[in-house]
Amino acid sequence: MSSTEAVELENTTALGAQGCSNPGYQNEEDFRENQNTSGNDSSLRSRAVQSRGHGKAKQDEEQVTIELDSPRNKEDAKDDQETHPKGYLERKYGMIRDFYQKHKTTFRYIFWGILLAGYLAVVIAACALNFHRALPLFVITVAAIFFVVWDHFMAKYEHRIEELLSPGRRFLDSHWFCLKWVIWSSLILGVIFWLIFDTAKLGQRQLVSFGGLIMYVILMFLFSKHPTKVRWRPVFWGIGLQFLLGLIILRTGPGLMAFQWLGKQVQTFLEHTDAGASFVFGEKYTDHFFAFKVLPIVVFFSAVMSMLYYLGLMQWIIRKVGWLMLVTVGSSPIESVVAAGNIFIGQTESPLLVRPYLPHVTRSELHAIMTAGFSTIAGSVLGAYISFGISPTHLLTASVMSAPASLAMAKLLWPETETPKITLKNAMEMEMGDSRNLLEAASQGASASISLVANIAVNLIAFLALLSFANAALSWFGNMFDYPQLSFEIICSYIFMPFSFMMGVDWQDSFMVAKLIGYKTFFNEFVAYEHLSKLVHLRKEAGPKFVDGVQQYISIRSETIATYALCGFANFGSLGIVIGGLTSMAPSRKRDIASGAVRALIAGTVACFMTACIAGILSSTPVDINCHHTLENAFASSLSQNTTDMVSCCQSLLSSTVAVGPGEVIPGGNHSLSSLKTCCELLKPSTLNCTWIPDEL
Repeated sequence: MSSTEAVELENTTALGAQGCSNPGYQNEEDFRENQNTSGNDSSLRSRAVQSRGHGKAKQDEEQVTIELDSPRNKEDAKDDQETHPKGYLERKYGMIRDFYQKHKTTFRYIFWGILLAGYLAVVIAACALNFHRALPLFVITVAAIFFVVWDHFMAKYEHRIEELLSPGRRFLDSHWFCLKWVIWSSLILGVIFWLIFDTAKLGQRQLVSFGGLIMYVILMFLFSKHPTKVRWRPVFWGIGLQFLLGLIILRTGPGLMAFQWLGKQVQTFLEHTDAGASFVFGEKYTDHFFAFKVLPIVVFFSAVMSMLYYLGLMQWIIRKVGWLMLVTVGSSPIESVVAAGNIFIGQTESPLLVRPYLPHVTRSELHAIMTAGFSTIAGSVLGAYISFGISPTHLLTASVMSAPASLAMAKLLWPETETPKITLKNAMEMEMGDSRNLLEAASQGASASISLVANIAVNLIAFLALLSFANAALSWFGNMFDYPQLSFEIICSYIFMPFSFMMGVDWQDSFMVAKLIGYKTFFNEFVAYEHLSKLVHLRKEAGPKFVDGVQQYISIRSETIATYALCGFANFGSLGIVIGGLTSMAPSRKRDIASGAVRALIAGTVACFMTACIAGILSSTPVDINCHHTLENAFASSLSQNTTDMVSCCQSLLSSTVAVGPGEVIPGGNHSLSSLKTCCELLKPSTLNCTWIPDEL
């Protein structure tokens, strides 16, 4: 054997020893196969010999890893543990940890039981101290307990209840044809008699609103995509549920009190935004009311909604409302969930609840999803409208009532002609959000509102500027025909005046309400509500209703109906938002989304109008009083002066009067000094010295 062959044999043996210890080879045969392969190529062996020194560091690294993973090291570690036994505290900690892991569920029940017992003790103590003050807390607690128990009960005994009720269901199915006509006949007769008695009590204006409701249903049927395939159950049940909600809220004492209380609580809750706004923008932040007072409310509300979504409360409420509309209206699970979600969240957020199923929904379902977004408003902007001075009670009521109305109009304008594929179980599965804790959820909600706030601000700047330009251009054009008063408002007042009048608005106010509808449709609801708030403030100031023949404000009833008619995102600006948002969620349905968006916009607008009609039927707001005529006749006659109308007029007169000092008193509303003096003597207000009022010359 030559010296060269001896060196090669030595190197091969060294490499073989290294290869056998390398975990990359599973057994000796693999190693030998590798060696045979390398033996066929002498150049490879030479390179291996030459690079042995360069790869030494890497081999040492691998050797360390091998030693750590080898069974010998594990045995050494076990010997070390036996040599160094666990300490007393470590052994006790291990025992406690094992005991907790074994009884973790029991400990969890004990913990929540203690918290629940403490909460109930607090509620009982509050009720014992002052039950009237603690009534809202008591009602919320009872409702929460009822729904939690109901969920557990239904989850456990749902199948048994279905078996128990199955005979009754079979009986209804077999006799449904006869029962259907009996039920519908009873409902129609009930509505007729109710309208007769209600009209006799409140006047004929309710009949106009009822006629408007019928008119909108007929118009939607005539322009339906498939008139012969309309299923009337969603239509009638949607309108019926809308009417029932309005009846409970607007006509019953407990319902009205509950929503008035809820509206006040929301208003009080939103006032906490002032703490953050004043800190960031300074104490004089209200000087820029909209930018520093209204828009921060959107940020605050968005953060709160994100926290509720993280806790799962929003999903729970949406499931319950969606299930209610599913079993009553008869809409599909997807439509019901999205319509319920639109009561609380926006038109681009609610489809996210069912995002995985959007590519598989039918065209009618897609149309209903868009309609629900157009006919409602988001909770984040609800606070902004309340800050304008709009009634929170009516805004909350409109948000709830418009959900079933949107499904009714969607199914009337685009009936279902396909078979929905998504089941109830799939539609009710909602994600809990990607936030890891409550603080992160609040931060993400506030950050997510940045785009919304910026969108609101820039759109208002652009739209108000466009409105000013349009009015200037129309005035210039009208001046050529000796009519410089021509403006966008006048055009809208003539276009939408019939619709506003059929909702139940007084004929005198219908032109002004039509202008508001024009602002909402061609611009957005922010512009419309901002103009409505000015009318509300002018009415509350009790100034003259006409100045130089121009009407300054509208009646309380007209304000109420306008509040409901404007409560929706149905405008041309939102059209692009909906198309863009849904297309990004379901790109394969882009053509269907674009083709149905305009129909959905019309259906959403009509749904808001129908909500306004229901409000007009059920609204019992007082008729505006001609106070000049009432006061002059009452003071001129010898009859009793302490009537409800006269007291209301005197209160308005005294609240609008400016008193500087003796002999320097200016009555409000262009009333006479004699009327002011008589009202002052009648009501004896603490804010005005009646002796300061001079006699008329």
